[in-house]
Amino acid sequence: MTDLNLKAEYKLFDGKLGFYSHLSACCNGEMRFAIYQPPQAKSQNVPILYFLSGLTCTEENFMVKAGAQRLAAKYGLMLVVPDTSPRNTGTAGEDEEWDFGTGAGFYVDAEQKPWVNHYQMYSYVVRELPDLIAANFPVEPSRQGIFGHSMGGHGALVCALRNPQQYKSVSAFAPIVAPMHCPWGEKTLSRYLGEDRESWRAYDASELIRQGKFHSPILIDQGTADEFLAEQLLPAVFEQACEEVNQPLTLRYQEGYDHSYYFIATFIEDHIRHHAIALVG
Repeated sequence: MTDLNLKAEYKLFDGKLGFYSHLSACCNGEMRFAIYQPPQAKSQNVPILYFLSGLTCTEENFMVKAGAQRLAAKYGLMLVVPDTSPRNTGTAGEDEEWDFGTGAGFYVDAEQKPWVNHYQMYSYVVRELPDLIAANFPVEPSRQGIFGHSMGGHGALVCALRNPQQYKSVSAFAPIVAPMHCPWGEKTLSRYLGEDRESWRAYDASELIRQGKFHSPILIDQGTADEFLAEQLLPAVFEQACEEVNQPLTLRYQEGYDHSYYFIATFIEDHIRHHAIALVG
């Protein structure tokens, strides 16, 4: 292993789960990620599935709560989960709000001071982290998928729509799909990118889909009892945009489910299978 610091490692489902840190050039400091290597990786290179977590999460939440490792072992997928932001950068104000700064990188490349010095999460997820994984683990870089939850669902859709040649599949749980039109998005994009709303379009999945369809069907699950559904998530906006360009979309409203990892754990198998079909066959 080069340039990686192994913090902890565990065996499960005959594979291994590792937690790592490394110095990030994109984010100008230490970044962390978790990676599950399925048993198939002992003898061959395997496809990679990235998961982007939501506000306040770290690289640990998904690995602890979602129950995805058993399925990754079944289908032979490498699971990679980055942290949700740089941490302890000394940036003024980074720890003052739960939905901005630390734990809330929003998967954008910040352009405004003081955030521009460290908050380059889009480039980190799309370029630096995949290069690091390819250099240090037995993976097939030509077979990547991406999914996420809430802020991470927004990130997964944006990364896939802007880089369709890199990602063979995409899905999301309760994603923020129209950040230009919701309070979380308006707050975050204005501070990270500036007040020019035109620049925000590059990080709005509903705007991006109108600029170019994704080559494969998109899967989204959304709980009907999600407290953020009406004001922040706006799945109907994305559904309308997909209809305008004939983008194949499966948007499933799951009755009574909220925004939590209980919801994710319930439907994780459908999502892993969605990606396995594209990545493994």
